[in-house]
Amino acid sequence: MTEQQGSAPRQSATDETIAALAVRLRAADTGGWTSDATRALVVRLGWGWSGSPTVVTGRSTGDARLRPVGKFEERYVGGEAYVELAVPVRHTAPDAASQAEAFRLVKDELTAALGEASIMGVHGRLASFLRTVPGWGSPYLRWRGETDTIELRAGATGPELVLQPTDPAESWFVRQGNGDEHGITGFFGFRPDGSNGGLTFPGGWRARSWESMTRALAAFLTTLPAETTALRTPMWMPIYGRIEGKGAPILFDIDCGDRLMLASFADESVDPPSLGWGTAAEYPTTGRPWPDPGHPRLRIDAGGPGEPDGQVLAETIVATARAMGVESPEDLLIGSEATDMGAYRVTFYGLGLPMG
Repeated sequence: MTEQQGSAPRQSATDETIAALAVRLRAADTGGWTSDATRALVVRLGWGWSGSPTVVTGRSTGDARLRPVGKFEERYVGGEAYVELAVPVRHTAPDAASQAEAFRLVKDELTAALGEASIMGVHGRLASFLRTVPGWGSPYLRWRGETDTIELRAGATGPELVLQPTDPAESWFVRQGNGDEHGITGFFGFRPDGSNGGLTFPGGWRARSWESMTRALAAFLTTLPAETTALRTPMWMPIYGRIEGKGAPILFDIDCGDRLMLASFADESVDPPSLGWGTAAEYPTTGRPWPDPGHPRLRIDAGGPGEPDGQVLAETIVATARAMGVESPEDLLIGSEATDMGAYRVTFYGLGLPMG
């Protein structure tokens, strides 16, 4: 018997594991994402489509959503009628710690089933096709294919599993790198292996004012511990600064796993309390990344997921850099050590700083 458009799913998918769903989606024939091919895809998945963007899945976490090509998508497609099929896979409490843990658990399940993701990153404020991102953070992982890609991303109520045509999302990302301040946000990491053959990378932008630098840092630091927790990928970022007569010494360390910790190598001429810094004695947890209590001497433990005040931290970093003699944000450099996050090579597009 032929299944009719708009009929209920053939069987409930409630008990299907996330890993099993991902394997099915990865093997699906999307047929170029035309209207007819997408309708056929939904039927083969055993789901119901009434003709609206909602796809009835029978999953306890809710229905899936198709994203049709509209004004934000049309310049990036090549015949596709839809640019994604998003399936909520886990609901959790709205706080950052709960959301990060839910994402991490799904990430572990998918990695066991699909292997390590091809791409790891954070969308920042600007996700593909101007999609709204959660306030707690915007991590994502992609298992990239030549024609279609599986993405795990942070959704409104918890992590979502997304099947999407590869080219439109990548084209959108590349075209954001147009040089305008804050034109591209977040960070992007890729595995240097065959799954990323033909991958194209966007250009970046440079912070030209301290105000722009503060804004970028604040956005980055506010959500960072939630995102590194969700991705299960810690980060270490040294920042160097060009100072007349001193070359380009290291000024700051940013260390983030389950907690965000900052340190400064400012000299004795800087008044630490007035700029917001403490010491190893005041922040004993900073002994994990920096066991010598006197080196570096200035420290902050900004907390775990949902806890950092990114605006205050950014203002502290900027004020300290200026007090040390850095004349412009164009004189700040991200240390090349930061480009390695586990197996991924990372570019921090959203900070607007060059790599040292």
